[in-house]
Amino acid sequence: MARGAGPALRLLLPLLQLLALPAGRGNRTGAGSLFISEYFSQSAQRLSFYSWYGNAKVFHFHVPEDTVLLRWLLQASRGKEPECTSMEVTVHFRYGAPPVINPLGTHFPANATVRPSYNISITLSSTVQNTTFVNITTPAAGDWFIAAHLPEAAGRIEVKGFSTPCTYMFQADMFVLRLTDIPVLEPGVAMPQTIVSPAKPLHVKVFVPKYTARMWFELRNCMTSERKACAVRVVLGSITLPQSFQRIITCTGNVNCSVSLDSLPWEKWLQIMVESLGTANASVSLEMLASFTDCRPGSTSSFLNFSSLNQSQAASGPGSPTPSTGMALRNTSDQRSFCLQNQPVVREDLDVVSVRYRLLNGPSVAVYSISPTLLVLNLNSGMDSGGSLVVNLLLNKTSLSQANATVVACVSAASPVLSLNITQNCSTAFFQGYPLSLSTSSAEAMLIVLYPQTDDWFLSLQLICPKGQSECNTAEAKVTVIAYLTPCFNDCGPYGQCSLLRRHGYLYAGCSCKAGWSGWSCTDDTKAQSVGAQNLATLLLTLSNLMFLPAIAVAVYRYYLVEASVYTYTMFFSTFYHACDQPGIAVMCIMDYDTLQYCDFLGSVVSIWVTILCMSRVKKILKYVLFVLGSLLIAMSLQLDRRGVWNMMGPCLFALIIMISAWVYHGVKRRHCYPSSWKRWVFYLLPGITLAFIAISVYAFMETNENYYYTHSIWHVLVAGSVAFLLPPRDKHKKPWAWSQKLTCRYQICQNDREELYAVT
Repeated sequence: MARGAGPALRLLLPLLQLLALPAGRGNRTGAGSLFISEYFSQSAQRLSFYSWYGNAKVFHFHVPEDTVLLRWLLQASRGKEPECTSMEVTVHFRYGAPPVINPLGTHFPANATVRPSYNISITLSSTVQNTTFVNITTPAAGDWFIAAHLPEAAGRIEVKGFSTPCTYMFQADMFVLRLTDIPVLEPGVAMPQTIVSPAKPLHVKVFVPKYTARMWFELRNCMTSERKACAVRVVLGSITLPQSFQRIITCTGNVNCSVSLDSLPWEKWLQIMVESLGTANASVSLEMLASFTDCRPGSTSSFLNFSSLNQSQAASGPGSPTPSTGMALRNTSDQRSFCLQNQPVVREDLDVVSVRYRLLNGPSVAVYSISPTLLVLNLNSGMDSGGSLVVNLLLNKTSLSQANATVVACVSAASPVLSLNITQNCSTAFFQGYPLSLSTSSAEAMLIVLYPQTDDWFLSLQLICPKGQSECNTAEAKVTVIAYLTPCFNDCGPYGQCSLLRRHGYLYAGCSCKAGWSGWSCTDDTKAQSVGAQNLATLLLTLSNLMFLPAIAVAVYRYYLVEASVYTYTMFFSTFYHACDQPGIAVMCIMDYDTLQYCDFLGSVVSIWVTILCMSRVKKILKYVLFVLGSLLIAMSLQLDRRGVWNMMGPCLFALIIMISAWVYHGVKRRHCYPSSWKRWVFYLLPGITLAFIAISVYAFMETNENYYYTHSIWHVLVAGSVAFLLPPRDKHKKPWAWSQKLTCRYQICQNDREELYAVT
């Protein structure tokens, strides 16, 4: 069956022909095995330069059960524009959750577990497109993720429309080959099988039931068709990335081969592959046997006991004695009959990628030495892998009877660790867990698992005594367990913003850092701005708007009251927008951020519009009509695309056309250059135009994330200064504002009127 087949399918045909399989159809090979090929494709995504996890493009695939071969088809391409240069695309792979990557080499939060991701690089040099294949045999079934990104971002702030950035595209397609009738190995039953040739290995699977402590696998009676001693290799488990913990054993001769595996994944199929190492013409016959050792679980409390306990507490009222939650475990002989003690945990969904785990018996659990206490954290919803799993343990020192005892804990996925008191090793058959320890000297431990893989997670706790387990038989420890899943740890802190990202129907979270802070949770202060630098940035960006005061004064003095009102509006909203736009702690928002930003952009463009129209010296009625009509059109265009360069350049160019047309009209009518005064050109127009061009150059080509606070402040100063220079002189019939003369004249008129009345009388 072929799904999403496109042009890339042609690249997979050689593989299909090699396997003698028609694309999208089944075929029997080997000893009656039926293979099915499937093809999955997702749309291409445009790559971005990396500054935070949101710049990485994530692809989410699901690998079916019984897949024996997985092939990724990775296609990277670039545009043909002259701006396009050689580029390196980094591609990360991970099973079960999105890859945890760190291209910038920043620090992760304390107590966070980080394992390097498996990645490859695709280089785009002289070729426009690069196609790469990645093969994985016997991959684990379930969710697989790919993340692709470009190198670190340069940090330059580009104005939309001034430049055309090169387009880099990436597409990932997945081809799988799976068996439909894979043999099932029954526990305790020897199963004879035949390997036809070394090129066609044998695949079988066995189901691991719940509460399995150990599996014993044995390969016996191995013989070739030539009656010679066989040589085979047995691979148990599936490949997972970035780390794979397959168990591989090589069997030679007539001696039986066996292997023992502890802490297997519960309620899952275990893949077993056997391949012949002999000659190509010889087949191999053998027998396989698998047996399991069960683990008898005990429970400190069941849901029914918990309900009845609540009812009894409610009936008894305050002051009545309550039964101890660990009463069932006080008896040492009872503990010896169980290999683990279950603690019931309730999963409480709070929001998207937000879960709280609540223990039914309260936040504290009793920990003993004979058998581990086990808590199951369900992360199987398919949407839990996009957050951070936080496990916090707190030891009650007064409950620990043995002062030298240590509580050892292990957090693992898919299977629990059941032998902490023997091995003290936090590893399972196919997974390396995360160890924790508590003691009287260190009573608290925290673990942060970034992007935990989709599975059941287990928390195992056991009491360990330094002189042996005999002195711990009657010992007990109380440990408070706080476990939850959050989109971003600590909500990215005060210098970060937690953002929910989406790829089709899959949601995951990432932190976008500010004020120079960096890292997965914005905890890396290597390049962080100090509080003084943050205050300086806020003061520069806000107080630089006061340079509009001279422009307002000039406009009022020359009777341009409408223009002065626009400049006042721009100064006010630009000041408070930049006060609200600060990334650090020096922030003040008088209203919604989006409203402040819109008003700032609107005021800036309208200020340019009215200034150029004022310079054109058209008739007043026409000027005010253009004021209103242009402001309405500018408001509409900003609503459509607030950061587009043509929202500013369009009104500027149209206003310049009107101004030049009006100046040409006045020049032709008067038969000399307009404006006619050379002083007007030298002392006003040329300085104003120069300031305006410098301001545009700084705004469009010099601003970066590092220098934004002073380059943008320079933009404020230059624009406000150019407005003060470019405003035309007042009309000749307008008299200057002279308040003292007007008051004196008014008093003199009153005197004259009285004298005339007196004379008439």
